[in-house]
Amino acid sequence: MMAEQDTLARLRQSLACIDAREWGEAMASERVALGVGAIDAALDGGLPRRAMHEVFAAAMADGGAACGFALGLALRMAGEGRTIVWVQQAMAAREHGGLHPHGLIGFGAAPSVLLVEARDAVQALRAAHEAARCRALGAVVLELWGTAGTPGLTTSRRLSLAAASSGVGLVMLRLDARPQPSAAFSRWSVAAAPSVTLEAGAPGHPSFDLALLRHRGGPGSGRWRVEWNRDELAFREPALSGAVVSLPSHRPARTTAWRDTG
Repeated sequence: MMAEQDTLARLRQSLACIDAREWGEAMASERVALGVGAIDAALDGGLPRRAMHEVFAAAMADGGAACGFALGLALRMAGEGRTIVWVQQAMAAREHGGLHPHGLIGFGAAPSVLLVEARDAVQALRAAHEAARCRALGAVVLELWGTAGTPGLTTSRRLSLAAASSGVGLVMLRLDARPQPSAAFSRWSVAAAPSVTLEAGAPGHPSFDLALLRHRGGPGSGRWRVEWNRDELAFREPALSGAVVSLPSHRPARTTAWRDTG
């Protein structure tokens, strides 16, 4: 009995050393800046490309925002001209909707996204693992729905190791799910935010309220509001609107609240 306990203790110690060494290498590898100074400072310069990152929708209604942020992360990791493989579980497509070509164009992503439709979570995880091992890709997005088939520590670690080995950034997008222990390097919660209207009343840039829930590279955490710039393919702080709305003359100014939410 004592011999078995000693063996387990040595095994755990060895695994801990391996884990620390692998994550140290991932942290020292090329980092990808998001484009917002405060966020990149909290991330010690950015997110490591050779790692897995989790993105959760803050609420059911924030699924679109979470998809947009995940796509932005993937584009930042992939770089110009490299293909992104988006693996989508069938349930996510039925409940939330699929990728729209015109939406990808408007986001600045087309034609670099290849969609893979998976029957269930198991098939989606296998497809994402195979894609993450392909060094020719720029990034992989794995979109899962709900808690059924939630990847455990072992599965998430395999995905992380595949990303670390190939250098292909992996973003796990979780809709209608709650965070669980995983091997992700960073974990984000994303909610939709009002955008700033552009000139002539044109729709503003996609905006997000971000919360950094986990950062394995350090104690950094925080909350930020950012927007996506499709021309620069980068996140940035929202621009201030220069529009001025006059108050109506027939009502007291103190009882009137005007806000341009875009």
